[in-house]
Amino acid sequence: MRSAPEYGWRRSQLTYCSNVHTGASLAGVQDVIKQQIASVRRLRGLNSMGSGLWLSAQAAEALCSDIQAMEDFSQLLHANGLTLFTLNGFPYDNFHITRVKEQVYQPNWAAPERLAYTLNLAKILAVCLPDSEPFGSISTLPLGFIQDWNEETHKKAVDALCQLAKSLDELKKNTGRHIRVCLEMEPGCVLESSEQAIAFFSCDLASAAIQQGLPKRLIFDYLGICFDICHQAVMFEEPAQSLAQFRAAGITIGKIQISSALELKQPADGDPKKALSDFAEPRYFHQVRTKNQDARLAGKMDLPDLFIDEDFPHSDPWRIHFHVPIQVTTTQERAVGTTQDAILQVLEYLQHHPGFRPHLEVETYTWQLLPPALRPTTDADLHKGLVEELSWLEDAMHSLNLLQDHPQ
Repeated sequence: MRSAPEYGWRRSQLTYCSNVHTGASLAGVQDVIKQQIASVRRLRGLNSMGSGLWLSAQAAEALCSDIQAMEDFSQLLHANGLTLFTLNGFPYDNFHITRVKEQVYQPNWAAPERLAYTLNLAKILAVCLPDSEPFGSISTLPLGFIQDWNEETHKKAVDALCQLAKSLDELKKNTGRHIRVCLEMEPGCVLESSEQAIAFFSCDLASAAIQQGLPKRLIFDYLGICFDICHQAVMFEEPAQSLAQFRAAGITIGKIQISSALELKQPADGDPKKALSDFAEPRYFHQVRTKNQDARLAGKMDLPDLFIDEDFPHSDPWRIHFHVPIQVTTTQERAVGTTQDAILQVLEYLQHHPGFRPHLEVETYTWQLLPPALRPTTDADLHKGLVEELSWLEDAMHSLNLLQDHPQ
């Protein structure tokens, strides 16, 4: 019998996503656990720490096809003082190749490979989930890349997610483990705003479940939202309003990714393109959003696209999807700011809603791509930076009475 969670979080429940580390194979993941995540745990002075693992499809299949490998994996986590309650199931394949960009959205939810991969992750999490955790969470892409989408792919994706909910219900019946898969909205994807995601759950998924003869509750019991603060800040959403809208619609937010975006508050001043040039790296998309004269969103799919558009609006701030360390407020000699305030607004919402307990995971996967002044040059430097992020989060939560065991 799982006990009801206490108010507030413990330090050991605050984790970071391992997609910042390279390691797509099972052997690579094992090295990440031993050499990287365990080092961060020790630096934090914790005997036990949650781990937000990213497992590629290759690594997940290797675990699910070998009972002994699964047992060894669970023992490896325990031996390194790590617990597992959340997984990142967004990137399917190697997340650290030279050019990721649109490949991170493949296979999308219209492809059977995406369902198979996600179910493998659910099986792994069901094995590793501690008894003290009431549920496990898996973040996944918001259907797919908008440029790849049409009515046919949409129907296939909806059907696949209904099948996923049904399979997760069966998994719970067989194991007693409640695993929730959470769609993570992102600019440039099919679901990029909270409004779109709410409509998708309330209309598309609910209607499809009824058509397939599934209880509607399965959708809301086993699917949910991963709220990435950086992504929604880039979309100029008010965090408290978005969170309240999801909860009012009965949609569970299983995980909040604590992340911060770049913000150029006054792009009309100085040389904005020069200020942002060091962030235009070739591996990931760095979507840009601003508001035009009628207060509607205007945007570019990637930062380099901004540099060749002389007519891009300059009257309102520019926000860029580039995850920067959450304790940082300004970069590039103070020319560029961040959306750290959105994180603080989310924490304040948690303070005012004590029954709301999503998993909290810092996700800054771009450490190695930051401008030189911020970029770590060794593993030790990276570990130190990750600890500084988590320490900043601890301090911010402690100031709001959200942390049970803040070190004095």
